[in-house]
Amino acid sequence: MPWNRQDLIAIEELDPEEINTLFEAADALKKVLGRKTAKTPALRGKHVVNLFFEPSTRTRVAFEMAAKRLSADVTSLDMKTSSATKGETLRDTVENIRALAADIIVIRHSAPGSAGYIAKILDIPVLNAGDGAHEHPTQALLDCFTLREKFGSLEGRKIAILGDILYSRVARSNIWAMNKLGAQVTLVGPATLVPREFEKMGVTVSHDLKSALADQDAVMLLRIQHERQNASAFPSINEYTSMFGLNKERLSWLKKDAVIMHPGPINRGVEIDSELADSPQSVILEQVTNGLAVRMAALYLCHGGSAEAVAS
Repeated sequence: MPWNRQDLIAIEELDPEEINTLFEAADALKKVLGRKTAKTPALRGKHVVNLFFEPSTRTRVAFEMAAKRLSADVTSLDMKTSSATKGETLRDTVENIRALAADIIVIRHSAPGSAGYIAKILDIPVLNAGDGAHEHPTQALLDCFTLREKFGSLEGRKIAILGDILYSRVARSNIWAMNKLGAQVTLVGPATLVPREFEKMGVTVSHDLKSALADQDAVMLLRIQHERQNASAFPSINEYTSMFGLNKERLSWLKKDAVIMHPGPINRGVEIDSELADSPQSVILEQVTNGLAVRMAALYLCHGGSAEAVAS
């Protein structure tokens, strides 16, 4: 199926065929990354602007590197020193950047719906790098791409997402993506962070860690999103760790070949012990590596490229 989207705003909007089209492009671009030059002229002469209104390491650097590997020019703005601090609206900011001949905008913003809002205003591709607690589409795509590499397909696979689901845009995007690709998703954590209302999204909700982990093919750990919580969702970090942290003892509750994932940043010793994060079962760094290929594919396809062309 051809990719006909100018923007990448939300996984919820995508069909399974579109996700697989992006994966095909990412497969081909990952091979490019293995070459000595590790570059392709796909976006030569184009200018990508990264607008990150929230902190980021992996996503921001990956988008910068992805654009450069596609031979685009890149400008990344520190929004803490931009005119936004003087009261400039988001609309005025992006329209001025467009007027400076930007060809693609990548945005991370604390307001849910912000990426979709500017996509309706601009006539150039807009890629959502995270909008509040709404969605983080490229993170879900790289997570599922990593699982696809491990298992060949997500169809019928059992995947647990453990931690702060309520405030996590990563969780929401992964739920949409994994469901569309045929996986069975179980959400695990304290009731305050994993309310039953998530069952409406077609997942299983559990507050019993041991039983939830028993037959999973993969478990994804999420950090506690303190910056989005208005009040503490549990008495203390120590209590959360004692009940839901993944440690060596609880590793025995998983299948021996189960995959351990984390979108980062990791709070070692809280949601996961260092020994497990660095274990052979962990694909955390593989997720980071695949994030480069997936974001290259997203930039390329949204600017009018095709999976068939990049493969050739």
